[in-house]
Amino acid sequence: MTQSTPKQPQRRGRIFPERTLPPEELARRKVEQKAFHQRCRAMFERVRPDLIQEHYGWYIAVEPDSGDYFIDEDIEVASQKAREKYPNAVHCMFCLNETGSTGRI
Repeated sequence: MTQSTPKQPQRRGRIFPERTLPPEELARRKVEQKAFHQRCRAMFERVRPDLIQEHYGWYIAVEPDSGDYFIDEDIEVASQKAREKYPNAVHCMFCLNETGSTGRI
């Protein structure tokens, strides 16, 4: 007769419980992210009417702290231009169209 091996107990919980963020920290990060996006969106809305005529469908990388933006037909090239000038800054990507959305659903 063959012995069956005991079933392993199902593990529950996080792999690294010490890396769990408290809800206050998560809420603070969400507020900061929303404020950052609003600053980027305001700058995008300010420059969009001028750029949409010649560069419709192109991508724009906005760096809100300096007020600079970088445009290109390719999203990767626009992002690379922003990273070259501001390597430690976070930038936001938009598409030069009516909504500013960059992807499809």
